[in-house]
Amino acid sequence: MKAYRAEVLHREDYRVTAWSGGTTTELSIEPRDSIYADRNFLWRLSSATVELEESDFTSLPDYDRIIMTLEGSIELRHNGGGWMELPEYTPYSFDGADDTQSIGKVVDFNLMLRKGKCTGAVIPLRMMDNETVDLRSILNQDMPQFDEILIYCPKGHLDVEEAGGEVSHLAPGDTLRIEGDLAGKTWTVKALDGVAAVAAAVHYV
Repeated sequence: MKAYRAEVLHREDYRVTAWSGGTTTELSIEPRDSIYADRNFLWRLSSATVELEESDFTSLPDYDRIIMTLEGSIELRHNGGGWMELPEYTPYSFDGADDTQSIGKVVDFNLMLRKGKCTGAVIPLRMMDNETVDLRSILNQDMPQFDEILIYCPKGHLDVEEAGGEVSHLAPGDTLRIEGDLAGKTWTVKALDGVAAVAAAVHYV
């Protein structure tokens, strides 16, 4: 098991690439030296702009996906089926092997998970000034076990405090990655101002 580590990543730490419908910002990936195009990663966290009114998702047959829009809502359909609306800040899971199309221009948040290797969850964090939440309690509602935690803060400022430990400060665009031995640890998340953020958790199986 890796030693406990909490690291704040900034915009200059991200990889930004173009895709057929806009740009993708890779917030974090495991292993850290993985290359998305090689499809050799266990999980990948990213935020993408969808700049076309209609777009096709990249086929990722070896991965499960969780998507959530940060700005705007889209409609999705899989394998030629009916359209479904995905409102803003509503996580949605689907199979990366599905033939998936979308309608709508948005900024989204994506967690990709290698099938049979890891599972995950995405939790929206929309908080008012000075509001606090217990991170472990929130994550445990969807995941009783997790080995990695990531918090992406596109809007507002957050403080994340480990009980009895250090405080991580997140400004707009920052990502906090927490990994290693997380057993028994708890964190308090405090919004210093109005926050639109998202937490993701990964468990290795």
